Amino acid sequence: QSWSRGMSYCLHSESHLDTGPIYVRENGKLHVVNQGSGGIRDVTPKTRPFRLFSRGFSVELCMNREDDRARRQRTDHFIFTYTKEGNLRYSAKSLFSLVLGYISDNVDHIDSLIGFPEQIAEKLFSAAEARQKFTEPVTGLRALQKFTEAYGNLVLCSLCLRNRYLVISEKLEEIKSFRELTCLDLSCCKLGDEHELLEHLTQEALSSVKQLLLKDNSLSDAGLRRMTAPVRVLKKGLENLLVLDLSCNPKITDVGIGYLLSFKKLNCLDISGTGLKDVNAVIKRLQTQIGLVHSKVPLKEFDHSNCKTEGWAEQTVLQWEQAAMEAIKPRDNLRSRTAALRFYGKTHRIEEVVKCKLVEAETKASGNLQFYKEKVPNCHLPLKKEVVGSHELKNNKKRALTEQERERTSKQKHLCLTVEDWDLLNTY
Repeated sequence: QSWSRGMSYCLHSESHLDTGPIYVRENGKLHVVNQGSGGIRDVTPKTRPFRLFSRGFSVELCMNREDDRARRQRTDHFIFTYTKEGNLRYSAKSLFSLVLGYISDNVDHIDSLIGFPEQIAEKLFSAAEARQKFTEPVTGLRALQKFTEAYGNLVLCSLCLRNRYLVISEKLEEIKSFRELTCLDLSCCKLGDEHELLEHLTQEALSSVKQLLLKDNSLSDAGLRRMTAPVRVLKKGLENLLVLDLSCNPKITDVGIGYLLSFKKLNCLDISGTGLKDVNAVIKRLQTQIGLVHSKVPLKEFDHSNCKTEGWAEQTVLQWEQAAMEAIKPRDNLRSRTAALRFYGKTHRIEEVVKCKLVEAETKASGNLQFYKEKVPNCHLPLKKEVVGSHELKNNKKRALTEQERERTSKQKHLCLTVEDWDLLNTY
């Protein structure tokens, strides 16, 4: 009792602050001290809720409606670097880099870039490319068209889509937006005669193409007729074509080769693995009408090493290829299901794509039909200091007369048209 009275006296002598209940353990039991009577109750205490904050504390809930992109922009204003001692330091970015980042985030809203400096436009393109703006389906196409309209071959001067038929099907409109290409490789894509991209080759935007590789694309005479129609009729389209690869297209016959005679500037031609009936007649025809000579050695122009993707959009095309490869990867959770369906015969097995290597072996077996144009010797040679003798001049005159006679006889031979030539003329 004396101990409890002393405890109650201490409690009353303390300040008026509410300290809460006081528990005392005595003889193995827990007792609560009753402050009002100063005694101890042997009852089980009622639990009192614990307060983390005082009664006057209030909390205001604020919703942050900014998206993650805005937060990222706010933190991108600084550059964090480490010193040699290992200390972290930060510095503010320049105003130019901040403006460049803002414009690249909204690059699809640009009206036009015509007349804009090329050096800054290249940095803007690379900044938008790093943010993968050109991979978006609608806004990416709109932004890419603004760059290609203003800068043409700087965006892309050479495009290699060899064995990339998935990229062509997914990004056809983006590929059609490229202008002033000089080299285009569409080998092993199985496009066929009716593909939209082959029709786009005849447009004025691709009149600058000098090297066109259409190896193993299931082309026929009808496809060549459509592709050469603007050149034959309007003198437009692929009129500047220098190198053409049509190998591994067995549906192309002698009639289709006749459509290629409209390419007067053609320097190299590959028709190996085509369905020619009279090879010797085709060789003579190409030599007499276009000046292409049959090569006994494989030419370097058709080894598919010269045509590469070059330009500002090189990484953009790489991003398209990676996205296409990710789309065709089988998922882990679907492998067992597809395997079971194939076991029960509910789905057909997907046949593997025929690679160009198999077709190359067939072309080697059938023969190499590559043609090139011989270089004309330069007539404007510097005059020699020594005086040429009269006998040398007489020999040169005799040689010139014999060459003129040969040309006359060859022209007379060519004037005699065969039945096949008249049939070809009637098809135009």
